[in-house]
Amino acid sequence: MTDRSDQTGSSSAAATALPAEIEALSYEEAREQLVGVVSKLEAGGTSLEDSLALWERGEALARRCEEWLEGARKRLAAARKDG
Repeated sequence: MTDRSDQTGSSSAAATALPAEIEALSYEEAREQLVGVVSKLEAGGTSLEDSLALWERGEALARRCEEWLEGARKRLAAARKDG
């Protein structure tokens, strides 16, 4: 897996690896997909197996969003320090 610390500010090796499909998402894409997962889970009507798969995907999407946000925090902190 590629270390995307240049974009996110966090090393991918430090955490459990995300699926490549999720790793490639922008913050906005990951957030949009996460909203969709939450909506499906809240609506109910899915089998236990499907619900668990949605939950796992949601966890991975949330982790991807957090990586992007942490990277943004680090970039802002660096900019403040330099500025």
